[in-house]
Amino acid sequence: MAQNRRLNRLSCGIASALTGVSVLALSAAAPAFAQDTAAREGLDEITFTAQRREENQQEVPISVTTVPEDRLASILAGAEDIRALATRVPGLYAESSNGRIAPRFYIRGLGNTDFDLAASQPVSIIMDEVVMENVTLKSFPLFDLAAVEVLRGPQGTLFGRNTPAGIVKFDTAKPSDETNGYLSGSYGTYNTAKVEAAIGGPLTESLSYRASMLYQRRSAWVDNGGVIQNGFDAREDVYGDFEDLAGRIQVQFAPGETFSALLNVHGRDLDATSELFRANIFSPGSNDLNANFDRNTVWYDGGAGNRQHYHNYGGSGKIAIDFGGVVLTSITAYETSNGAGRGDIDGGSGALFLPNGSFPGPIPFPSDTLDAVDDLNQFTQEARFASEYDGAFNWQAGFFYFDSDLTITTNPFFVAATTVRHDNQSWAIFAQSSFDLSDRVTLTGGVRYTEDDKDFRAIAANFPVAPVSVEDEKISWDAALTFAASDDVNFYARIARGFRAPTIQGRDVAFFGSPTTATSETIQSFEAGIKSELFDNRMRFNATGFYYDANDLQFSAIGGLGNFNQLVNADGEAWGFEADLEWLLSDNFLLTGGLSYNDTEITEPGLAVAPCGGGCTVTDPVDGLGNALITGNPFPQAPKWTWNVTARASIPVGDSSELYAFTDWAGQGKTNLFLYESAEFFTSGNVEGGLRLGYMCKDGKVDLAVFARNILDAENVKGAIDFNNLTGFVNEPRIFGVAATLNF
Repeated sequence: MAQNRRLNRLSCGIASALTGVSVLALSAAAPAFAQDTAAREGLDEITFTAQRREENQQEVPISVTTVPEDRLASILAGAEDIRALATRVPGLYAESSNGRIAPRFYIRGLGNTDFDLAASQPVSIIMDEVVMENVTLKSFPLFDLAAVEVLRGPQGTLFGRNTPAGIVKFDTAKPSDETNGYLSGSYGTYNTAKVEAAIGGPLTESLSYRASMLYQRRSAWVDNGGVIQNGFDAREDVYGDFEDLAGRIQVQFAPGETFSALLNVHGRDLDATSELFRANIFSPGSNDLNANFDRNTVWYDGGAGNRQHYHNYGGSGKIAIDFGGVVLTSITAYETSNGAGRGDIDGGSGALFLPNGSFPGPIPFPSDTLDAVDDLNQFTQEARFASEYDGAFNWQAGFFYFDSDLTITTNPFFVAATTVRHDNQSWAIFAQSSFDLSDRVTLTGGVRYTEDDKDFRAIAANFPVAPVSVEDEKISWDAALTFAASDDVNFYARIARGFRAPTIQGRDVAFFGSPTTATSETIQSFEAGIKSELFDNRMRFNATGFYYDANDLQFSAIGGLGNFNQLVNADGEAWGFEADLEWLLSDNFLLTGGLSYNDTEITEPGLAVAPCGGGCTVTDPVDGLGNALITGNPFPQAPKWTWNVTARASIPVGDSSELYAFTDWAGQGKTNLFLYESAEFFTSGNVEGGLRLGYMCKDGKVDLAVFARNILDAENVKGAIDFNNLTGFVNEPRIFGVAATLNF
């Protein structure tokens, strides 16, 4: 036995040395061992801040899922971006036709498929209590995180920017009075590398800091097959690469228990291949990938390399003052973004009218477009008072201001580029309170008044465009009742009203169209659920059923023969459920699972939109003008089912080491890609899985592992372009790799 302990100490010492010198091959895991250690005595209590104060997740009347650090680290192991969260949380989906820079999020089927860089979304991304409104800000890389929370349903009472669907909330690790940090890295297929590091601790008795960074890259691995008859030579390994560098520095000043100030400065530089569109990968009448699809090859004659380059910078200052029972919090933040991305939109070479035709398949005309954010500036200010009473009643109230200006250039190359400007100002006042009606019953309610103004004007256009303005004011509110049936089981019911401000879509100006507008989108939501901890805190099971009625949903009618991108208001409704399970079957085996069902329906009578222009098989009724009648259709990019399963098993080795295996799987059911329905443009049965095998020692301070992402190399369609041909784009490839982490 003594000899085994000596061998164990020796092996872990060797591992530490290797990790400290070269970090093996550079890891994708943030600190992960703490939760597993605590889980040996039962599941940890989950404390979250979705209502702007620390609370037990099981006692809050909101449908919410948290993503633990170790699970997130495994999901992101192959240098994936924020879209990797899609389907990993019940009811949450994400996709993008703009590569790594502009993700689109959906919760309970509600989102926005608009690919324009000025598009608004009904799902808010909140990072360190600051809303990331523009899509280029939403893509900021995930690293050194303390908490990830997904809140489903309207959250407009406490969060003031377009939250009728819900919120994805990220909180980074903060400075502390103890020196700590980590260094991790990974290396895998296609020279996929990732380095992540953080260090923090005290500078003086009242001053502390935390500095963190992320670098991830992949080499080009997709060939341009070339079309010899059109004069293009084949080239190897020219697409699919990226290089992403991000960093964050935080300094906290806390001279006593009644005052603290936190400064956060962060930035990001991305140089990458933009999305790879692939011509005619569907055959007429089928949504299956056909012989034109080759994950490793495209056939491009445009796009100038499909390059994408963006810079994001920002900072925030948070001040908290405790007046004794009431705390004043002020958060001032500024974000900026600029960059451009270009793509071969038709997905192939040539065109039908050219002497040598097109490949692969029929391409009516070439399409090559550059979109750029020339200048984005976002300023936000929030000030709120919150009680910290020991009694039955607590409250908070505050003010929020938002100011954003955004300049976008669109260049389709067959005419001169168009530059437009969007300006948006909004302010709101809000209040929320909770009252314990008895030892077991709590009533929570909130209200928010918001004013929102948007302006649009063309700076450079190929024809005169009149300025456009929209504005509105709305009241959002929610009320919830929680009943503690026992110490381990809570029931709740919640009703909420949320809204998304009116918006302007000006992209069609670049294609000889006119700006379109949409009035405010409003959601009336009803939900009820159960939150439970069972079997001596070894199982946590939460489930929620919901129904919402939506008026004037801001849909985007995208594509069609004219390549339109126009706003459409329409009524809709949805119902469904979400369920989360965590089950510690033994001290060394943890099983988790999630399931959601979303039945969405467009209820607007007589609603018609232009169908595809690229040869698809429309299955909706068609009116006399050739438009598809879409009443009764599901919302676009709204999976009917999503599910996820993870399992972690370990074998102790000595006193403080273990061998472990972690696997995660997620999938989605039928998902319509556009407002209209067709035989080609939908997905069904998409599944992806991952695996991590490792050795952990020194109570989790050293972690050495091998991993695989998309282990089955599933070829899952993520979206399509419908105006030119049967174009689609797909998920990330399979990545095998090795990883190491050193925590200190």
